Amino acid sequence: MSRSRLAALYALAVILGIVSAWLWLTKVGPSGVDAGVWRVNLLAGSTSADAYTRARIALGALLALDRRETLYYIARSDERGESLRADCRYRLSGPAPAARWWSVTAYDEDFFLFENAARRYSVNGDTAPRDPQGQIIFDVGPEVVTGDPPDLPTQGAGALLLTLRLYNPALSLQREPGSLAAPRIDVVGSCP
Repeated sequence: MSRSRLAALYALAVILGIVSAWLWLTKVGPSGVDAGVWRVNLLAGSTSADAYTRARIALGALLALDRRETLYYIARSDERGESLRADCRYRLSGPAPAARWWSVTAYDEDFFLFENAARRYSVNGDTAPRDPQGQIIFDVGPEVVTGDPPDLPTQGAGALLLTLRLYNPALSLQREPGSLAAPRIDVVGSCP
């Protein structure tokens, strides 16, 4: 076999290796359990996490703690099963999670925060609006110039990821993370 043909095969092998690794890290879903539309990776922050799990977490820029300390739930779709989009408005509602402290943060598809004039990047147990029954109820969506601004602003187009962090979750959730009565994510109005 000629050197040029051998070099081309090596180059092809390297490219295929890089592409397959990238697809595995970014497109193959992490192992975990679901709580409604929210998914929690049970290996995040664990010493038993494999190399792919650690790489996925590093790509998301998430410094993960063990699930006894923090549970990280990620939502990529609404209650209809449609992908979350930054140009749509969503209402999150439900009981407050059983944890010492919790927060919901909106990220763009690259796990970066959305720029917003209000400089609000998350809603938490202390700031989340509640209905008369004590249930959390707040909106996530594009900033508006007039009208009712969302509690958690986004901007632009493209994917939207929501992360629900439970710090010092209840022992029952540490044992059974899928038992979380997770906030619903419903579309408000029309979604362009």
